[in-house]
Amino acid sequence: MTDDRIESVDSGRIEGRNAVTEALKRGRPIDKLFVSEEGDSSLRHLASIAAERGIPVVRVSRKKLDSMSLSHAHQGVIAVAAAAEYASIDDIFTLAQQSGRPPLIVVCDGISDTGNLGAIVRSAECAGAHGVIIPKRHSAGLTAAAAKAASGALEYIPIVRVPNISAALRGLKERGIWVFGAAAEGASSLYDADLRGPSAIVVGSEGEGISRVVRENCDFIVSIPMLGHLSSLNASVAAGVFLFEAVRQRISGSLK
Repeated sequence: MTDDRIESVDSGRIEGRNAVTEALKRGRPIDKLFVSEEGDSSLRHLASIAAERGIPVVRVSRKKLDSMSLSHAHQGVIAVAAAAEYASIDDIFTLAQQSGRPPLIVVCDGISDTGNLGAIVRSAECAGAHGVIIPKRHSAGLTAAAAKAASGALEYIPIVRVPNISAALRGLKERGIWVFGAAAEGASSLYDADLRGPSAIVVGSEGEGISRVVRENCDFIVSIPMLGHLSSLNASVAAGVFLFEAVRQRISGSLK
């Protein structure tokens, strides 16, 4: 008899209708739900429940599910469980207040590689940032792979997942945050940017960088000076450079 209650702890994947149904009932943090395009009413019902809870639902071919499955008994549905609970933006401001330092936030605009996301979270925590904001769609989430790359940082820093990054930036600005977009073609140098006050650093996707609509909601577009032949850095490296320039400024109390 086929076991339809299979869950892989190591991969963070939950496979099979009963297993996914129970995970949703328990309120288990689900990062993404993959459902067969050829799904019946039962699968459509699961997808509907997930969508109502703000869980991204991706419809894929059964062949794709077969390639993803570890159990080979996915029954048309695989959930990718989040490795940690998502927080709220209020949690970020609470942590900043407790720290006694101006808020320092990293905003990821479409980081698709889980390793990069985990590395950004790790750098953010090491730099004393108060939170990381990611979008619900078209982005890596808190999978087991991201948690591994974060090396324990998920235990200490809030990760907030929002429906719309541009709207989130507008909300941050209403709360007194200055928004700095990291882009190679930035009008000013990172080392001229004042990161001593309440700041959000926006890092774009690995291939496209910051999207146009997100860019329009940044107060400043800032570049990292380059002396080599290449013109850009890996997203997680760029985030680290920005974060530790903020650390330097906040420790020294000066721009230069």
